[in-house]
Amino acid sequence: MVEPANPELSIGKQCKLLSISRSSFYYQPKGETALNLMLMRQIDEQFLETPFFGVQQMTWHLRNEGHLVNEKRIRVNAGSKLAHLAEVKVTHLCDEQARSRGVLM
Repeated sequence: MVEPANPELSIGKQCKLLSISRSSFYYQPKGETALNLMLMRQIDEQFLETPFFGVQQMTWHLRNEGHLVNEKRIRVNAGSKLAHLAEVKVTHLCDEQARSRGVLM
């Protein structure tokens, strides 16, 4: 890795040799905010109670609880939970259409 104390090679040259940008070397991840952690916890709790809630319903629920959230924030914080639910809904809809046509029994 990059050795900042190396007198022979500057940090910029070391980063160039490793094919990484100098800003990547200095980058410090910020982590999650307390608000996001609290929202994720509430989404998890509500998802356990009502696993059929989609993004819009979860947004509506959190707004009724007094949180100023939009659908994008719910999608980001909910992660794969609600994305999986969307796949299930699409598959279920396709199965219903196939049954109505007599293709799937």
